[in-house]
Amino acid sequence: MTEQQTISQQLWLDFIHQHPEIGALRLWPVDTPLEYLVLATISQSPWSMAATLSRLAERGYRPTRHYALADRGLLVTLLAGDIHSPRLIVIELQTTRLSSPARAALQQLTSGESSDSRTELGACRPWPMPDWATYQLLRNEHPLAGWLAAMGPRVHHVGYDCTQIGKSLAQLDSEMQEHGFMPASEVDEMLPVSPLIEHRYYPNCSRRLAFADGDEHRITAGAIQLVRQAPGAGRERTADVLLPPYAWCEMS
Repeated sequence: MTEQQTISQQLWLDFIHQHPEIGALRLWPVDTPLEYLVLATISQSPWSMAATLSRLAERGYRPTRHYALADRGLLVTLLAGDIHSPRLIVIELQTTRLSSPARAALQQLTSGESSDSRTELGACRPWPMPDWATYQLLRNEHPLAGWLAAMGPRVHHVGYDCTQIGKSLAQLDSEMQEHGFMPASEVDEMLPVSPLIEHRYYPNCSRRLAFADGDEHRITAGAIQLVRQAPGAGRERTADVLLPPYAWCEMS
């Protein structure tokens, strides 16, 4: 197993630990390869995009494309490893996108004495759990801000290519809905998708989490995406053309 395969396996195991309903799906063989994993983080040292890319570069990942989604407050980098590994898509929430109260609340949460900058990617939340009021403040500002506060930098959602599964998107969509996974509207998806890609995005079932004050609340904490290139889209990997071309940018 290559180093990239080891990392993707670790990220996947953490993901299904957080979302056992997705790990329990048996609509395709368990050895079906992932097309990509979407790793979310924040624009705050030591968890920033630059720091994350540096750590991944040490393990053989190389950035292939950068995207700017100003309307969503996100920077995105697509990374490739070896030919057999899923692509990594790193999304960074720009904290400058938040209002002053929300930005201060997130800064206080992530910069406290209990925060651990040495945490491995996707291993755990490296700061204390927020209280419910702080989570709501951040969630109302930006869905990813609340998610990151409660979950920490880790895989937000994963994608499978229907071609690898060997079923049509329509068939898989029907089977997913039979298992209780309802597709979200495009406005509720975390990332925009290229017109070249047919897709469905399924938020995970809500899960109960214990917040800092000891009270428990249910939140939706992850998702799975099914994708398929439209006929004639080309020979590139689906993950490589997943995001719309208008968001592509060059980074100095």
